[in-house]
Amino acid sequence: MNSIHQRVFYGWWIVFAAAVGLCFGGPPILVFAFPVFLKAIAKEFHASRSAVALAFTLHNLVSAFAMPFAGRLIDRIGMRKIVLFGTFLFACLMIGNSLINVSIAGIYVFNVVGAALGLSCGPIPYSAAVSKWFDRRRGTALALMMLGIGVAAVILPSLVQHVITALSWRTAYALYGCAMLVIALPVLALVFRNAPAEMGLFPDGASSQSGIDPEGRAGLSSQEARRTPTFWILIAAVVLLGGSVHACVIHLAAMLSDQGITAQTAALASSVAGAGLLTGRVGAGFLLDRFFGPRLAICFSSGAALGVILLLTTHGGLMTSAGAFLVGLGMGSEGDMIAYLTSRYFGLRSFGEIYGLTFGSFVLAGAAGAFLMGFGFDKTGSYNVPLLGFMVAILVSIVLFSRLGPYRYTAHQPSERTVAKSHVAAAAR
Repeated sequence: MNSIHQRVFYGWWIVFAAAVGLCFGGPPILVFAFPVFLKAIAKEFHASRSAVALAFTLHNLVSAFAMPFAGRLIDRIGMRKIVLFGTFLFACLMIGNSLINVSIAGIYVFNVVGAALGLSCGPIPYSAAVSKWFDRRRGTALALMMLGIGVAAVILPSLVQHVITALSWRTAYALYGCAMLVIALPVLALVFRNAPAEMGLFPDGASSQSGIDPEGRAGLSSQEARRTPTFWILIAAVVLLGGSVHACVIHLAAMLSDQGITAQTAALASSVAGAGLLTGRVGAGFLLDRFFGPRLAICFSSGAALGVILLLTTHGGLMTSAGAFLVGLGMGSEGDMIAYLTSRYFGLRSFGEIYGLTFGSFVLAGAAGAFLMGFGFDKTGSYNVPLLGFMVAILVSIVLFSRLGPYRYTAHQPSERTVAKSHVAAAAR
């Protein structure tokens, strides 16, 4: 194992551990798999589906408002302690779900507690760690990390449905908790580390002469970041784009079925949007290492705006699927964009708290966008008016992304001497 570590920069093992942690973390089971649980829970408690869906709303609200506080705790204590302790507690909550599920109110408690604990095994601590381990290849590392949650989002709902059908929804939660203890926790305990300085290393595997901060202390405090126009421009852009793409994706199947498209075709379009989301989540990270982030954000946002236009003007067929894919692409890319842009504009000193504020805004915007889309439909009897409104919102976000300006904390470029030494070391191996 030591020889492997010498050949492969240890940061890639951190990415692997983070991907495993996200695959068996809070979001896959409480967010992506929630629709699979909805009907079974409603049947057992003789509750309406809207009553059960309220649990998901409460989860998102608690997550959004708690993210900055979780980020501040991560900045002070470190990612490893938070991840290990949080993963253990979250797994215990999943396994012991029957203890609090005595009524529909128990479901609310379960999801609220899960929202708070789930932040410790969600994107914030893992993004903070990966950002410390990588500088020049940060985007690629974040993309590979996010692949863990993307794989879970695709596979988990079907697996959960099989368990619910064969056994029960309580067993599905409990088995997920066991998988966290048996798979995720050992990997994290053996591999996961806060920063390269703990192992005498530097980001990207650079040499000590590179001038890179190995502990990731450079950057603004949360208070300093909030005093900059850049912070509020980024927040506004994230809110406008996030609310718009969430609204379109969540209401996509209903929107298409209203146009006379069969339920099966509408479901297929939702799958296409999901494919776009996964593509954007993984692909954006690789591109961020090669192109200026705000320009990429403008490109993805422009694609989302085109997707909205296609959903407005087409009624089924290839072009509608293209619109669904482009909207999903915009939604997926924003996940990587938020973490990367936060690190480049505000540094890593208070990354957890600043990222928590930004990502929390994204989550809240998604909830608000879905509500506004439904409200607009109820008032007008059509999705056309809200779609037009969201298209305008995306166009405004494009303008805002263009106003972010140059990075404050750019990726370090190795000197010729450093590159020469790395080539000599590689030849020696």
